[in-house]
Amino acid sequence: MPSTPRAAVLLATVLTLSAAVLTGCADNTATTTASSKDLSDVEIPKTVDPDTEITVGSPEIQVALKLSGQIDKIPFKVKWANLSGGPQCSEAFRANSLDVCSAAEIPSIHAHWTGLDTKLVAAAFRTDPIKNPIYELGIAPGAEIDSLADLRGKRIAYSPGQAQGALVLRILAKAGLTKEDVELVELPSTGDVYPTALGGGQVDAAPLGGVNIKRYPAKYGKDGGKTIPHGLRDDPSHLWVPTDSVSDPQKAAAIREFVTYWAKAKVWVDTHPEEWIEGYYVKDQGLSREDGEYLVKTGGHPAIPGDWTETIANQQKTVDLLSKETDQKSFDAAILFDRRFEKAGAEAVAGTGAETGAGS
Repeated sequence: MPSTPRAAVLLATVLTLSAAVLTGCADNTATTTASSKDLSDVEIPKTVDPDTEITVGSPEIQVALKLSGQIDKIPFKVKWANLSGGPQCSEAFRANSLDVCSAAEIPSIHAHWTGLDTKLVAAAFRTDPIKNPIYELGIAPGAEIDSLADLRGKRIAYSPGQAQGALVLRILAKAGLTKEDVELVELPSTGDVYPTALGGGQVDAAPLGGVNIKRYPAKYGKDGGKTIPHGLRDDPSHLWVPTDSVSDPQKAAAIREFVTYWAKAKVWVDTHPEEWIEGYYVKDQGLSREDGEYLVKTGGHPAIPGDWTETIANQQKTVDLLSKETDQKSFDAAILFDRRFEKAGAEAVAGTGAETGAGS
């Protein structure tokens, strides 16, 4: 892994650009879309062979399992990979070096369009997602943007193939605009790239997430930098897998069991905020305690649905919007979900007080 923040940003940039190139090569032809194998009638073994090994890219869940004491109770072998998110995980999937990844909803859609056959095997959301958004829209000093309608003619940071990129398109649609009404500036949504681009006047607006929502106005507010709410649901979180991995019976059994640990880890994080702030945000991520407290306060609470009907319907809306705005062929979003795993997460946390709907 890169030893410096600069190296990390450079690596992430390369990976993002690589994913963008793949997306650009997809065009709108049937030969480049994934086959999306139907596994609904393939039974998953009830027990897992303890010698089964899966490789998982979910650093946050790894830390949560360590802190909660659950990591050593997993009844099979897990090899942890220090990566997550669309570009990194899709590259690892293509190299056959990863079985499970934490990602938002967008990477699976772009994977389908670039011929990478994958499935979503777990879904989580935030309760009250409008009140507790993952992103806010950062506004550059002097950009004269006070509402979404003011985005017309402005330069907006855009990362194709990632959640931030899709959010930009959804924001434009809400404002009654299209990408032709603005200038989309392709930038990797890693580290402090977006806040720096805003502060330096490279773009007029950019979706900011995590601690950047707090840090950006603190640094640039005196010059007029600010954030505004977008008012959209932006909270889908998934476990994402290559279809080949869940086509293997023993790996499928291990992945189903891992989903239960993933769900329990999310609930543990929610119910142990002090341990999470200290163990993850401060010790693992190197943030200040103040930053950790801010992220816990604004993170809402997890909602893990046992019925994906609404989840799939919302995913379909995203597919349709992206297909329209990126000249791709629309498809049935249901093929991205392996519903054999649908109830695993919700059942694992039943009785804990965790919400098992899709948020509200």
